[in-house]
Amino acid sequence: MSADGSNGNMSRSVVVFGALVAIGLILGAFVLGYQARNIGSGRSSIVVKGLAEKPVKADNAEWQVTAKAFGQTFPETLQKLRQEKAALDGFIGRYGFGKSTLDEKAETVEPNFVTRQEGDNMITVQEGFVGRQTVVVTTGALDKIIAASKGVMDYKASGHELEYQEPRYLVSNLEDIKMSLISAATENAKKRAEEFMKHSDARLGAMRSASQGAFYILPNTADARTDDYGGTYDKSTIDKIARVVVTVEFRLE
Repeated sequence: MSADGSNGNMSRSVVVFGALVAIGLILGAFVLGYQARNIGSGRSSIVVKGLAEKPVKADNAEWQVTAKAFGQTFPETLQKLRQEKAALDGFIGRYGFGKSTLDEKAETVEPNFVTRQEGDNMITVQEGFVGRQTVVVTTGALDKIIAASKGVMDYKASGHELEYQEPRYLVSNLEDIKMSLISAATENAKKRAEEFMKHSDARLGAMRSASQGAFYILPNTADARTDDYGGTYDKSTIDKIARVVVTVEFRLE
């Protein structure tokens, strides 16, 4: 091979090598730049949770009671049910609940089924009929609801068929309570973020985003450990605690 040919091949190799080096440098610069941007964005914000709570008191109550009657025939059961309903009206009226506080559901009469053993087998058979009529009492007079719910056992013991639930104690201005707690919880989140920044060379900037977590209405003896995503509305107690958790992201400067 001639000297000119060798020099030509060498020149082409140098060009190819130089091109590969250039491409490598470009790719390396791109990767390093991408990593630098990721590192910068990872340090550009801080996410904290804020908590706020305050005591609240139920100002309304619901109480569900159901008159009940049994009979061998449909007409007999319906007649007995209406007698029991009249007796229930009298019981409720003695505690000062007028018609405006009552929501009366429709009468129902259905076959009454019982399960009993015959030989080695358990069988289900119809034994007459059962009738029910439910009344829901709604009132702001919590003392009357408490008194009536305590007196229902004596009423039932006197021979009246009755089904009942425990009173449900409700808070009427939940939205106002929630809004005030969101504001306080957001301020709490900012204070927590500022506390973190005391140990950092960055400064806390403007709020980037915020989201509300769960809103709780808890018994005033509730354990502080609750699920941020679940939410709870206690209706069994009069004295409660309202609690809101928020998640806030702040920009770092």
